[in-house]
Amino acid sequence: MIQVKRQNSFSRILTLAAVVLLTLSSSLFAQDAPAADAKAGEALFKANCAACHKLYKPMTGPLLHQVSEKYDREWLYKWIKNSQGLIKSGDPLAVKVYEENGNKVMNSFPALSNADIDNILAYTDTPKPAPPVLDDGPVDVNQGGGVSNNLILAILGFVLLLLVAVLFLVNNTLNKFASAQGIEMPVEEKRKPIWKAFVENQFLVLVSVIFLLLGSAYFAYGWMSQVGVDQGYMPVQPIHYSHRIHAGENAIECKYCHSSARVSKHSGIPSLNVCMNCHKSIAEVAGPESEFSSVTEDYSKEFYDKEIQKLYKAVGWDEATQSYTGETQAVEWVRIHNLPDFAYFNHSQHVSVAGIECQKCHGPVEEMEVMYQYAPLTMGWCINCHRETNVKIEGNAYYEEIHEQLAKKYGVEKVTAAQMGGLECGKCHY
Repeated sequence: MIQVKRQNSFSRILTLAAVVLLTLSSSLFAQDAPAADAKAGEALFKANCAACHKLYKPMTGPLLHQVSEKYDREWLYKWIKNSQGLIKSGDPLAVKVYEENGNKVMNSFPALSNADIDNILAYTDTPKPAPPVLDDGPVDVNQGGGVSNNLILAILGFVLLLLVAVLFLVNNTLNKFASAQGIEMPVEEKRKPIWKAFVENQFLVLVSVIFLLLGSAYFAYGWMSQVGVDQGYMPVQPIHYSHRIHAGENAIECKYCHSSARVSKHSGIPSLNVCMNCHKSIAEVAGPESEFSSVTEDYSKEFYDKEIQKLYKAVGWDEATQSYTGETQAVEWVRIHNLPDFAYFNHSQHVSVAGIECQKCHGPVEEMEVMYQYAPLTMGWCINCHRETNVKIEGNAYYEEIHEQLAKKYGVEKVTAAQMGGLECGKCHY
């Protein structure tokens, strides 16, 4: 009986020691375990979650800021890896989240490990940055301690007045000195007024009248030739659209927005639904304020974000519910390129058949912050293009046959658009 007691007490001591060792080892392992990496989580978030979620605003899915505080971590592992499986299993929390978000199906990410999800959750716990403070106070244009332009002009004006006063005093003094010495100043003989001499010379009058009429006709013709020529026209649009950002930095093809240019006479103004294809998810431009101010002085990140809000107001888009309200507003775009009614131009004929780049007529649109008319679009400008542009005949039996005949006629290897009939009046006027 005594030995049994000793064995029991000894086994209890071993069990207690094992529990203490396990507790210490688990705490040590917990301390040595690597902490979640928010920076790595940001990359994973952008690659897997950013298409439907934002941190601080609802998008297709709900906002994810501090989502780790709303739900259990183990439940989040299961939900992210297989949300539909969790819903089908009847999990009450999964069903509740699914219904609260309009029964929207969430993608599953079985390839993400628990450590990856921890990194993503660490990124979603990032505190919301404070909005930049804008100083609306007066701006000192002389921050460098230099002299302002107004002060320089005032000094120059004062010096000029001083010189005039000195010259007047010197002239007055000299006249007094000459009078005191009895010096008589020479008196100039009165000459015939120049206008009277001009009128009495009939030949000079005739030549002057001829030059005046020719000069007036020249300037009148030059002025009338510019009527309807709006090269450089740059109107302010109701919603600012930066071709530099869309066609330049993001390399969006022109015909993605102006799709009718492929098949129609007109390139057309894109529908606002085309804009919303992207801007459902893009409610503000990416990047810090300094990134935009370094590119354009007059356009800041705050400015672009306000323009996107104008788009939302026009289409009736509610960011909070991620749905259309049905309350729309017409956008009165200002047309830039406008040919006369008697001139015919077909975009599809030039873009699809001839393969002419948009920049040929519209200039480097990928560099334009504000769109403007690049070319004069005059008759002479079009005719000159037809005279210089060779017709592309590859893969077209009709053009190959007629090209062979015209090449022999004109004695050339390549036939231009003008030689194909591009200078005939009826091609452009009807």
